[in-house]
Amino acid sequence: MAKPHVIVIPYPAQGHVIPMMELAQCLVKQGVKVTFINTEVTHKQITSTWLDKDSFGELMVMVCIPDGLEPWEDRADFCKLNRSISKTMPSKLETLIETINNEDEIDKITCVIADDSFGWAIKVGHKMGIRTAAFWPASVATLASMLSIQKLIDDGIINHKGFPLSDQMIQLSVNMPPIKPENLLWMCFKDVDIVEAVFQMAKEAEEASTLTERFICNSAIQLEPAAFSLYPQLLPIGPFLASNRLGDQAGHFWQEEPTCLTWLDQQPARSVIYIAFGSFTNFDRTQFQELAMGLELSNRPFLWVVRPGMTKETTPAYPDGYMDRVGSRGRIVSWAPQQKVLAHPSVTCFVSHCGWNSTLEGVTNGLPFLCWPYFGDQFHNETYICDIWKIGLRFDKDKTGIITRGEIKSKVKQLLGDKTFREKALDIKEKVTSSVTEGGSSHKNLSKFIQWIQEKKTDVIQGSV
Repeated sequence: MAKPHVIVIPYPAQGHVIPMMELAQCLVKQGVKVTFINTEVTHKQITSTWLDKDSFGELMVMVCIPDGLEPWEDRADFCKLNRSISKTMPSKLETLIETINNEDEIDKITCVIADDSFGWAIKVGHKMGIRTAAFWPASVATLASMLSIQKLIDDGIINHKGFPLSDQMIQLSVNMPPIKPENLLWMCFKDVDIVEAVFQMAKEAEEASTLTERFICNSAIQLEPAAFSLYPQLLPIGPFLASNRLGDQAGHFWQEEPTCLTWLDQQPARSVIYIAFGSFTNFDRTQFQELAMGLELSNRPFLWVVRPGMTKETTPAYPDGYMDRVGSRGRIVSWAPQQKVLAHPSVTCFVSHCGWNSTLEGVTNGLPFLCWPYFGDQFHNETYICDIWKIGLRFDKDKTGIITRGEIKSKVKQLLGDKTFREKALDIKEKVTSSVTEGGSSHKNLSKFIQWIQEKKTDVIQGSV
């Protein structure tokens, strides 16, 4: 009997690839064949760091299609990258699907699961008469602002280019946390061209969501009840990481340094501050050095991820004599096996940029946060952490926009000196973990989604976009 064969295609960013890889592995474990598609550059990055990529045998195939840029071109240029993707990848995806379908009658593609940021991929599946499902890797609160774009325009809150028409807080529903206009997903960039490009991508995602048959999210009803109430068609099937806290994770762009786990083994229980800022956050020299000094002044052991490219200098400029002073109390690595680090009993709190993956990893391990958002949805997640779930604190910037060493020392002391933060974090951990175990709400939704994929499609969609 033919197995269902799905295409999974994420946006080429770390925070998108990892959860879609987790989804793909869930599908494979249920006997669904997956063709996982990345851009050529992302494919090279993740296949070079994923040591066990053949563990799923023939059911998991990793392929790539070009993003349209030359190898030497700057993919950090968001506008250039997205224009090239929109121009190049739809036809390449269509050709790939046709090739797969023509090679073997039994092995035809039965469903396209696309990152909702790739609205064009959903349109390709719809055009070719293939079932489609959208996947959202970030918070549903962030997605809600995208799905509300037309309403925001109609209500005179934003203009047709996405720019807010006033500085009043935006309330999508009575129970949802308010949004500062400057924290709308597309407004978190300084460059006007990038704002307009992200807004256009958000509009396309909103349009594509009306075409897809299923819309699944890496979240749980227990984390975002108000957002799911506003858009009941969204199905929470996560967090994936809650059921795989100690497993090996695929999809990383950098090689992990597992030796830091041995260092953690030598530290006292609940003593280590873990600091990591994801794949995009950048620091200038002043802020980097203030952070370094703040960690030193905390007088606690710390594990700090300083990834390549996090500072403008090729070699990060630590304060003079820094390494000698912190000695073995501080461990600095270029990339860490974060799930295993956060699950380690020596870790006491998480200094985070509040990306959704990191937020979920911290939550599923019952850790309190110190929030340092950089851009995009990270500000929404900070609101959840500090104001809704009440499991963390914000850092305050000084008049020059710097988070000082004194502020860092003070907030570390405040967070770790108040046991209610950890108590609330452990309570949320229990609720979220229950959602992904058998009988839990996310587990049921994922099971229903897999059953839908496995159904024989008899009423094939026809038409074009």
